[in-house]
Amino acid sequence: MELLSGTTMRDRFATIPMYEDDPILGLNEAFKQDTRERKINLGVGVYKTADLTPSILNCVKKAEAQLLNTEREKEYLPIAGLPEYRLITQKLLFGIDSSVFEDNRVFTVQTLGGSGSLRVGAEFLSQTISQEIYVPTPTWSNHKGLFQGGGMTVKNYPYFNSETHRLDFDRMIHALEQIPSSSSVLLHVCCHNPTGVDLNMDQWKIVSELMLDRGLLPFFDFAYQGFGTGIEEDAAPLRLFADAGHQMLVASSNSKNFGLYGERVGALSVVCSHSESATRCGSMLKTLIRSNYSSPSIHGARIVSTIYQSDSLRNEWKVELGTMRERIKEMRKSLIASLSAKCDHDYSFLEKQVGMFSFCGLNSEQVSRLQHEYGLYMPSSGRINVAGLNQQSLEYVVESIIAVL
Repeated sequence: MELLSGTTMRDRFATIPMYEDDPILGLNEAFKQDTRERKINLGVGVYKTADLTPSILNCVKKAEAQLLNTEREKEYLPIAGLPEYRLITQKLLFGIDSSVFEDNRVFTVQTLGGSGSLRVGAEFLSQTISQEIYVPTPTWSNHKGLFQGGGMTVKNYPYFNSETHRLDFDRMIHALEQIPSSSSVLLHVCCHNPTGVDLNMDQWKIVSELMLDRGLLPFFDFAYQGFGTGIEEDAAPLRLFADAGHQMLVASSNSKNFGLYGERVGALSVVCSHSESATRCGSMLKTLIRSNYSSPSIHGARIVSTIYQSDSLRNEWKVELGTMRERIKEMRKSLIASLSAKCDHDYSFLEKQVGMFSFCGLNSEQVSRLQHEYGLYMPSSGRINVAGLNQQSLEYVVESIIAVL
């Protein structure tokens, strides 16, 4: 480009600061650039098979084959998403006989993965109910950014005791009692990310009653349905709150339990007291989505809908999901057994952890050593993706952990 005489080209973007890589996704890039033959990625929460490779579920392949033969268009979806996918989401969350959708008290929109549902929910809350949200300590690293990006101020409440490696329930309850009424509170339904430590049903009942009494609004993050105990069992806390009469938000994802990570298949559901309120909430959610990404993607939602609407594919999905869940459980048991056999430290606390993640009690310095000296990649919090282990790599991982303790 030829510049006018006497002018200089000024770098308009020179003052933009350099931002750090995402603490989890950035690990993938570092892992790929590592040239060592022996390296293991225990970071990003993606399920891996026993040979540590990602895979596509058989039921997904069959559904895609059906779609290949039957799809006739790739038109834009409605702003709220694929209607059958939205209904399926409600049934998975609340049960097929729930009054929340029979009475039209819930409005569900399809979103770009679970992250998209959290961001849309944050924008919705910041413009309607409250600009403050309380999240557990610790929580998924991206929660803060998503809520702040949606216009909310993020505050914390205690959840995990790093000394006992267990749920700090008494401190959690005491903190919830101090939160101002009408504030929003983020709750992990199951498979808490990053600790793997969940509440039991008796504890959930106490939290439900407290939040009703205090007028607190639950915002549930439900990213791992089916990875804890089972599809129905994992949804029990959510259904407890719904039956108790809570008005609430639920950010859910089918990216994990259908293995559709890159398809970004999520949903946001708002449960209200009356159908009219649900309609009003739906109108606002659609307005927020329209001014953001306009409408969600179609392929992943059609895959989930095809599977769920077919008895044979739905049953096959449940079996495959069960296989993933059991492999994670077996690897956690093997990790506990190997750690316990090789050192004197008590690792029984790992038995209480469920889902894809585990906290082994590693600090950031030990995590750094594991990466640089042994090629083991995990977030600085010490969160381990149990699905990133297999029997062939287990001993090396355990010996490396012991070496840095």
